[in-house]
Formats: sequence, C-alpha cells, structure tokens
Amino acid sequence: MNAESRLALIKEVGEEIVTEAELLQLLGDKQHPVAYDGFEPSGTIHIAQGILRSINVNKMTKAGVKFKMLVADWHGWANNKMGGDLEKIQVVGKYFVEVWKTTGMDLDSVEFVWASDLLKETRYWKTVMQVARHSTLKRILRTAQIMGRSESDALQASQILYPCMQAADIFELKADICQLGMDQRKVNVLAREIGPSLGFWKPVIVSHHMLMGLGQPVTGITDAAERAIAMKMSKSIPDSAIFMTDTADDVKRKIAKAYCPPGQAAENPILEYCKYIIFERFDSLDISRSEKHGGNRVLESFAELEKAYSAGEIHPVDLKAAVAEKINELLEPTRKHFEKDSRARKLLEQVKSFEVTR
Repeated sequence: MNAESRLALIKEVGEEIVTEAELLQLLGDKQHPVAYDGFEPSGTIHIAQGILRSINVNKMTKAGVKFKMLVADWHGWANNKMGGDLEKIQVVGKYFVEVWKTTGMDLDSVEFVWASDLLKETRYWKTVMQVARHSTLKRILRTAQIMGRSESDALQASQILYPCMQAADIFELKADICQLGMDQRKVNVLAREIGPSLGFWKPVIVSHHMLMGLGQPVTGITDAAERAIAMKMSKSIPDSAIFMTDTADDVKRKIAKAYCPPGQAAENPILEYCKYIIFERFDSLDISRSEKHGGNRVLESFAELEKAYSAGEIHPVDLKAAVAEKINELLEPTRKHFEKDSRARKLLEQVKSFEVTR
C-alpha cells in the first residue's frame, strides 16, 4: 500500500489524530514505523482491551506498523493497583498476555514489553528525570486522568511520577506513534510538547475510540478525553463490561440488561458493540424472530443496522440476543484456552482470587 492507503486504514482506528499531516509524512518516510500502547495489569481483562484492541492492532500492522504492547507493571504499582502489590500486578500482566494470544491479534508484528525490563536501564530513569525537569507540577497534575484520577484527588507521590514515566516510555520504546485510547491523550500531548527540547521527536498521536460501558451513558461533558473516561466500561462495575473469560450465561445476562432504548442508535452501547466489534469480525448479523414479529433478518453492515434500528424495525430484545450470540462466538477461543492450558488456567485462578481479596 502507498502512504495514502496506509493512512486511510489507520484513520479507521484513530478517533483523533494529532496530526494527520505528520502521520502521512511519517508513513512516507518509514515503511515500518513503531506504535505502542500500554496497559496497567489490574484484574480481569475486558472485551475492549481484548477483542477491540486486537482489531485496532491488526489494522495498524496491516498498514505496516510494528506494534509494541507495554505491560505497565511498575505503572500499576505507582498507581496503587492490586493494593500496591507488585507481585500480584505481574501475575495479572502474564494473564493479560495469555488473553491477547487468543484474540486473533497479529502476533508476528507485535512485541510485548514489560515496564520492569525498561526501567532496569539507567537511561530510562534519565529520561524520566528529563521529563520531570521540563514539566511543572501543575502540568503533570493535568494529566491525572490517564490513571483514572482527577486533579482534585489526593494523589500519592508515586502517582505524580507516573505521567513522567509514561512520557518516557514513548521515547524509550522508540515509538513514532502513540496508539492509545482517548483517555490517554493528555500525556501524549505532553510528550509532543517536550520531546524536541529533550533531543527526541514529536510523536504522532492516534487515539482510538473508548468502547462505552453497558449502562446508561453520562451527559453534559464536553471535553473529549473526560467524556471518553466517563462513558467507558469500568472494571469496578462488573456488569458495565463484558470480560474475556465471562461465561456464555454471563454475556447473555449482561447484554440483556444493557441500556438499549428502542429506536435510539446514538449513544447506545449495544449499537457500539455492533459497530466496533461485530461488524469488524463478521460479515453479517442475523436477527432471529418469529414471523409474527417480522421473521428472520440478515443485516450486512452497520449502516444497515443503524438505519433499521432507528426506524424501529429491530426490537432491542431481538438485537441483544443476536449480539450476545456473536460476542460469545468471539470469546470462545479465549475460554477454551483458559480451560485447556494448565498454566493459563492457574493464572486466571490467581487473578480471580486477587479480585476477591483486594
């Protein structure tokens, strides 16, 4: 593909790109630029971190990008995840990697990197210090949302260090592209602002869409990053998300109770699942219903579904049943892996025990 075709593919991932012109130039200059995303290991992994992450990674790698997945164990420790127990955090990180292996991700073009390996190098801490020295405390506090916090929270000193580490990650990983969620954009912007003054570069930001939680969405938030955080699925509210190792019955139950107002396609989490997951992995969505209620119907694109649902031609109950069936089909390889692989099964058991006791 030429640079324009590669850009078009990456634009399918990026809800916001900073900047598109720079990305086009990068794709023209480099056949295989490097992109990264980072994950704090914390509890079980949900469908946005699993299936949706693999969909977006595969589009990036198809465009010629080499992808680095940072298992941010020390970041999770700094952010007091898993009760601040680093050993537990690292067990969860191993579980994350096991999940990603089952999602259809293009693993030939993906490298898993542990933060704990990065920080063994003196150079890494020098970069962290450079970021800190070129940033005011006020500027760092404005990035608190990357940790799921706010500026008004009583932050620990370790959480002040966190954004400096995350900005340093970009340069230590030699990432040309920051390909994280909209909730991480503020620290990526920080890296763009200070990178050249530190002798580095100005990374391109490709921020992907944050999948909505299954509950009723919030209203009245205008800031894009803050809105993405407020509306995304939450591990602290288990029924707001589908987790990669949920049982088939769990999936059916959660989707059955999800917010899905009749005739409303906008800000509808079930429609979001269809747009960002189902129609990315399947050619069609089959609606099963009696002749009395219109008979079976095959929808071959999200646009067709959106139009039909908005017109009241598809009932929420029928749509939810079809969505649950497809989601369960996508999760089945992960379930089987954790059932049959003894190492993976042990990791999952440990992670679930941590969630009970933390």
